[in-house]
Amino acid sequence: MKIKLTAVAVVTLLISGCASMGGVAGSVNEGEGTGVNMQEAADRADGILDETFSGIKPSVEWVHGESTEGGCDVSRRRAVITVISDKRRGSFLGVVEREWQKAGYRQIGVNASEGSPATYFETPDGFRVRLLIGGRGQAFFEVATPCVERSSVSKPAPPPGGAEHVGEPVPAPNIHSDFWSAGAS
Repeated sequence: MKIKLTAVAVVTLLISGCASMGGVAGSVNEGEGTGVNMQEAADRADGILDETFSGIKPSVEWVHGESTEGGCDVSRRRAVITVISDKRRGSFLGVVEREWQKAGYRQIGVNASEGSPATYFETPDGFRVRLLIGGRGQAFFEVATPCVERSSVSKPAPPPGGAEHVGEPVPAPNIHSDFWSAGAS
């Protein structure tokens, strides 16, 4: 019961994110005065993800998930395609949480579910970040921007030397790592 209540609380926090970060969807003055537009916020979200992935040692391979735009906000997503074994999932979550804490992010929620653990943080400038371990143990990252000035938003750039994949469906984990995949079948 406690896990379900925690998950409901976290979902409520995330859903209310845009309204509490500076605007109400559909209002005329969304994000006015922030000095940041949606493309700049998307670039910042990509930077947060780049910094996060640079802190994961040994490194993992990833692809872009779906990038979405709201009335005044953007969400950027990445999916890890390196196999992370059951044995290494707790370590993976710990590495990411320590990176986010070191960057000054504040933890705002945890889903301690054994089947789909997740951790939720907020940056000092109001970006919400999430790591969720989903089906087949695949790690999914998301950064949701605060409400900012409307603008067009370009697709995220592919990872250096990586595939052009952007969007859904993301490929299942299929890259072996001597460390992260240890004990995987």
